[in-house]
Amino acid sequence: MIRATGLGHKYGRAADWTFRDVNVTIPAGEILAVLGPNARGKTTLVSTLAGLRIPASGEVERVGHVGFVPQSHASAFAFPVREVALMGRARHVRAMSMPGKRDREIADAALERIGISHLADRSYPRLSGGERQLVLIARALASECNSMVLDEPASALDLRNQARVLRVLRSLADEGMAIVMTTHHPDHAFHIAERSLLIVGPDDVRVGPTGELLTEELLSELYGLGMQTTDVTTPSALRRLIVPDFGPAVPAAWSDAARSAHTEDGVRV
Repeated sequence: MIRATGLGHKYGRAADWTFRDVNVTIPAGEILAVLGPNARGKTTLVSTLAGLRIPASGEVERVGHVGFVPQSHASAFAFPVREVALMGRARHVRAMSMPGKRDREIADAALERIGISHLADRSYPRLSGGERQLVLIARALASECNSMVLDEPASALDLRNQARVLRVLRSLADEGMAIVMTTHHPDHAFHIAERSLLIVGPDDVRVGPTGELLTEELLSELYGLGMQTTDVTTPSALRRLIVPDFGPAVPAAWSDAARSAHTEDGVRV
């Protein structure tokens, strides 16, 4: 469980607030999605929740160990992937000791659960950005954390691996872990997060059930872009998607049915 009370952050005493008076509780078994435009404070908020930053106001209560997965990470040393995952066991290893057999088994199990066992002997710096992201999730999982905080865990992943990460996070929550994740994809929040937190402005941070909070009107206001929600039936489930209005589309990319259903200026007939 993670609980923030009156949480605020700013860079220096004379600086403007990044956010303040944030009150949110993430109980065991729940996923909270954190959304907001670039430079609005999402990374700062989640790193404060994880205990990596000292808040300027308020406090954060954490029950159990929190695993943190950064948005990006580079290593100056050519550690094998298995060794990077094994680093998650650091808090379980006594000073001046080496990881034992059980530590290695847990690290290998974390790689297996994320679906990247085949990368175990590869050099971590030689992986793609998306592959490194998956390794960092495995490292956090190997720490046997009670809560996990992730900064845009799917930002560098292809669609297949996005689905894999979302499934793993949902299963971890179903097993009792508290999950906090930032995302630029409202679709991901609709898919796995019971609640969402929107950073609209420094004094306007909203928390609520995802389906009620992420409305077309609020998302359009948040991103300064027209948004529409639509429900799509997939082979596995009914999904709610958000469709942003990127402006006029390239007609050549449309299907014949789409072209026949629209006039030249994009207005549905």
